[in-house]
Amino acid sequence: ADTAFGREQELEDSTLGWRFINSAMQARYGVDSMTQTADNLAREHGISRAFQDAYAWRSQQRTAHAQAQGWLAEEITPVRVAQGMESITVSEDEHPRPDVTPAQLAKLKPLLGADSSITAGNASGLNDGACALLLGSAAALHTHGLQPLARVIGMAAAGVAPRVMGIGPVSAIHRLLARTGLRLGDFDRIEINEAFAAQVLACTRSLGLADDAEHINGNGGAIALGHPLGASGARLVMTAAYALRRQQQSRALVSLCVGVGQGVALAIERA
Repeated sequence: ADTAFGREQELEDSTLGWRFINSAMQARYGVDSMTQTADNLAREHGISRAFQDAYAWRSQQRTAHAQAQGWLAEEITPVRVAQGMESITVSEDEHPRPDVTPAQLAKLKPLLGADSSITAGNASGLNDGACALLLGSAAALHTHGLQPLARVIGMAAAGVAPRVMGIGPVSAIHRLLARTGLRLGDFDRIEINEAFAAQVLACTRSLGLADDAEHINGNGGAIALGHPLGASGARLVMTAAYALRRQQQSRALVSLCVGVGQGVALAIERA
């Protein structure tokens, strides 16, 4: 309504999210696409196409190395999938492009026009995936004879402007550190979702971390593996927990951005 007691009311169909845009939200916050939010971050943080492509290539290489070492296989439960009259066993991720080269990445066209730096190569892929974690109390673990991988020691969530939703992990991490009294240097491993190279680089640079820090996304990330909706957060936690056990390390920090302007962060320690 345009007035306090106006009778001219319009209902906004938001059943399918951005497909039917609420005009009030569009006017107040903007309704940039995920790709546009990454481009916004690239511009605001001065992250060039070259740096984004370099990060994307490292993600592919790290994932390829993790697959070759069998580290990712530890996290995967093979699944039988029907293929006509037969079936196949899916036991490894098919999205990684281990043979991609920096030159090939540099040739890809920007997704939002010539002055954009976001491409299919420095963004996460759209694919299917699933991940399950079991969260329980110490008493429940004892009752059922289960051995935990890790223990949750803190968590936090934060909100940011929707047009730069990818920076959400920074606010969430700062809040988590304040709650736990920990510092970034207290974590042996950090996992931050890779929706876009520009997004994760904006986060790491804002946190004062190096672009190529080996303890950040050490097994690669969503640019190589894909970013299946509803699975990525759990996958990050699982990867961090397995890495702590494998490397006999103490703590890991896991964080990811969430569409429409959110960030979440979780701190775990090896059980």
